This record gives sequence, C-alpha cells and structure tokens, in this order.
Amino acid sequence: MKSLGQVLIDSFDLPPDSLDEALAVQQEKGGRIGEILVQQKNVSPDDLLQARSEQCGLELIRHLPPNLDPFFTSRVPIHYLKKFKMIPVATPEESYIAVADPFYFQQVDDLQRVLNWDGMQIYLASQEEIYKAINIAYDKTSQDHADQVMQDMDIEDPEAIISEIEETADLLDDTSDAPVIKLVNLMLSQAVRDNASDIHIEPYQDMVKIRKRVDGILYDMYTPPKHVQSKLVSRVKIMAKLDIAEKRLPQDGRIEIRIADRNVDIRVSTLPTSFGERVVMRLLDKSNVLLSLTDLGMSERDLNTFLQLIKAPHGIILVTGPTGSGKTTTLYSALSILNKPDINIITVEDPVEYQIKGISQVQVNPKIDLTFANGLRTIVRQDPDIILVGEIRDLETAEIAIQAALTGHLVFSTLHTNDSASAVTRLIDMGVESFLVSSSVNAILAQRLVRKICEQCKEPFNPGSEFLAQVGLTTEDLGGRPLHRGRGCTECLHTGYQGRIGIFELMILTDELKNFILTTSDSNQIRQKALSSSSDSMLTLRQDGLQKILAGQTTLEEVFRVT
Repeated sequence: MKSLGQVLIDSFDLPPDSLDEALAVQQEKGGRIGEILVQQKNVSPDDLLQARSEQCGLELIRHLPPNLDPFFTSRVPIHYLKKFKMIPVATPEESYIAVADPFYFQQVDDLQRVLNWDGMQIYLASQEEIYKAINIAYDKTSQDHADQVMQDMDIEDPEAIISEIEETADLLDDTSDAPVIKLVNLMLSQAVRDNASDIHIEPYQDMVKIRKRVDGILYDMYTPPKHVQSKLVSRVKIMAKLDIAEKRLPQDGRIEIRIADRNVDIRVSTLPTSFGERVVMRLLDKSNVLLSLTDLGMSERDLNTFLQLIKAPHGIILVTGPTGSGKTTTLYSALSILNKPDINIITVEDPVEYQIKGISQVQVNPKIDLTFANGLRTIVRQDPDIILVGEIRDLETAEIAIQAALTGHLVFSTLHTNDSASAVTRLIDMGVESFLVSSSVNAILAQRLVRKICEQCKEPFNPGSEFLAQVGLTTEDLGGRPLHRGRGCTECLHTGYQGRIGIFELMILTDELKNFILTTSDSNQIRQKALSSSSDSMLTLRQDGLQKILAGQTTLEEVFRVT
C-alpha cells in the first residue's frame, strides 16, 4: 500500500518539500501527517479525503442520508462512535458502515460483531458528515426518551420528596431511575449537542418551560408538568452546590460536566419570581477552539487598523456590546496574537472562559473580596506588560485601569454600552474625568453577533422595493446585486441560519476626537464627530452589517434585529 504522502504527491500535486516539512513537524510534535498538511494549508480537507479513499481502496460517500435508522443508539455508546469516527447506516434502500478513518479496522470489526453485521460493506465519509449523522441519530432517540420521561413525570406522585435525587450528583450516572435526573441529563446533553449558549428554566402560573438559546435565539425544549418544578430546580441547585432550602434570595453557582468528549463549564443563576425560582444556565464549552481575529468577521480595513492598535505600547482598548455579543472572544483572539515568551500578560476575569498557555489568569471571587478592582490593583504590582480586565463595572476599577494605561501598560477591557461613542459617556457617567478618558483610551470597538445564512440551503432573491423602503434602502443601494437567504434544511434545523459572524464599529480616538471629548460627553455628538472627522471615517454597526448582507453572509432581518 502506498503511503498517504506518496498518494498526495502522485495524484494531488503536493510538492515534496511540503511533505518533508510536515514530516519534520510530525517527528517533533507527533500527530497524523494528513491533519498536519491540512493545518499547514498545503492540502484541502477534500483532497485529503479523496487521497485516503485512493490509498485504502474504499469508495467515498459525500453525503450520508438524513433519514438513517437510529436502531444502534441503545446498543452503541455515542462516545464510541465519535471517538473512532464511524457510524452504521441503515435506510430502506441499503445498509453499510461509514468511516472517516479507515485505520480503526479493529473497532470496525467490533462494531460489526455488536450489530451482527459481519461482512458489511465499508465506505469512507468525512468526519463532519459522520459527526452530523451521529448527532441526528442520538437526538432522535433522546427526543423519544424525553417524551417518555415526561409521561413518567405525569404518572409520578406529585408529593414525592426530593431525597431520592439528593444522593446522585453525577450527571452521567445513568443508573438512576428518577425522571428528574433523566430530564436534567437530557436537557444538558441536548443543549451541548446543539451548541446552545444558555438554558432557561422558566416557571409560570400553571406550567414550566425549558428553553435553549442557539445562535442568539431562544427555542423551546420541554414543557414538564408544574409539580416537577421544585424537584427540577433542586436537582440543578444540588449539582451547582447551592443551598436548596434558600428559595427567597438569588444564588449563583457553577457546574463542571463532561458529555462525550466535551468538557463543559456551566454558570448557574437562580432568581425568585412570583411562580417559583427561575434558573438560567450559561454553557461554556472548554473544548471550543479559540478563534483567530481573521475568523471573527472584521472588514479588512478594520482588521488591519485593530492589529496596529493592539500593538501599541500603552493605553486602553475597550470592547463594548451587550451580554453574549462575543466581546471576550475578540479580546482573547487579540491576546493570543500578543502572547509571546518575552511579554507578561495577566488577566482578571469573571469567569475565566478560555484557558491560554503562557497567560496568568485570575478568577474574580467576591466572597473573599477578590473583586475586579482589588485584583487589578495587585496585578499592577506584578510587572505586567499587558492587562485584561474582564469588565469595567465601577469607578474604582475604571480609575485603576486608567492609571495603569497612563503608566506604560496596555489595558484591554469591556463595557456594556450600545455603541462605541456611548462608552465615553458611560465612563464619564461613572465619575471618570473627561481629560483622563481622552488621554488614556486609544480606541473603542463596538460589536454584535448576527446569524450567518446556512451554506447548504442558501439561495439568492430580489427583495421588493416596499421591503427595502421599510429598512431605508433603495434598489440603487444594492447596485443590482441580489440578496441571499436560507431556505431551511435539516443542516440548520430549518431556520435558514447556521453559525454567527460579528459586525463591528471601530472608533479610534484621534487627537481631534480627544479634544472634542473635553468639551462634551454627549454620545450623539461624539458619534457624529467620529463619523465626519476624516476621509477614512468609521463604519457604524449597521453599515458594516450592510456590507455583510451584500456579501451574502447574512440577512437584512438579522442586521436590523441586532442594531
């Protein structure tokens, strides 16, 4: 059998020098030669798949059927299939096993034995296709399982005490027969599989609603019976190590769980309402790969400017926007560029969302009086070059951050404001003197996240003049170009959208703008000045969104929803 490298050289025009370079990386760091070549952008994932097909003599399947039978879900654990990148496919027309890595032949044999599928045909498919099919199959089963759990809850004695669930605090302890534990496990595993950012448990007068937020939009998950409410909330509070007897005061806690191959950190917040305690869980997937700045969606002009700004020797760079608008991701992406052995970077955060090697990260803990201000005051004495403050919440934190910026440190932080100009108003409103703002702040980046049109069902369309008029545009603004939208398919759960991209408004505090800030703190006047101050003036959030609409990345409705 030819080596994979030789197949890529012979059939896919891979330069031998590129292979030698990848082999040197493999010798030093380990890993698979194909993956290294893809990372180095010397081979496309599609070419790698075709080369593997040629190397092993396995036929390649581009798309697995969406209607495959999930008969195997009760007999094969999901993590087994994901670990070895394979799935048994059974449709009314055919049956076979699809694999992404043909060298797990021992595991394929084991799977055939478990399913009594000896001698079954093997095909090659991409890892993405296999993972997508696995998720669909186990989602179908979990939905049926959820319906059964709901029925069990209706039958269950409403007066049953919660002692039965207090003992089991492990999410993946599947031996428990308590329907509430099953429901919480299902709720968390489904939310993680759907890449949800939050889960809401909302009590109402005669019902309880469980919802998840995916790509910034809330979707209904389950509606369990009302009598389950207290047990459901108690189960979550036990997992988060909160006081289950305290139902009158808000509480905050955290849960760490593992679902298949993903470690998830969950922040839990409870709030007493008229009809019982409301619970919101924020899910942080620790296995998520940190995005690079180029992947966030900044225009080339803003990206080049921002890259220059983050290399400044001192000053403050603020990122603003509401909760969940990707501020922390942007700052971490900037830090990962600056993270070098000769630079000392220290952060103070609440919570630490990404672990980055080479950066000292401090977790805020108000219970022991480790606040942003106290943490920041100590960090300044730790000889840092760059400081990240998770959020400027009060005058004390703002003043220490400004002092740090004025004494030769580069400071990154976030603020909750609507746009970049409002950040200046917010700081002055906190009590910071306007001359301190103008002398310390280098730039303010406002951002939002909009949903991207699903690539699988994307289609062009020509909006009517009435529709354009509603959003203040004309057909001339479009320049004859069609807009795009998602038709809706199984890939995007029939929403027409998949994934998100940022829209940005970068306001640089030029000397002219700094002088203007000394005369007024009115955000509208500051904004107008920034828009008119130079020929290369800033793009507003909406203007940047419009560029992404014309590029076919998102829709008018999305941009107007968030701006």
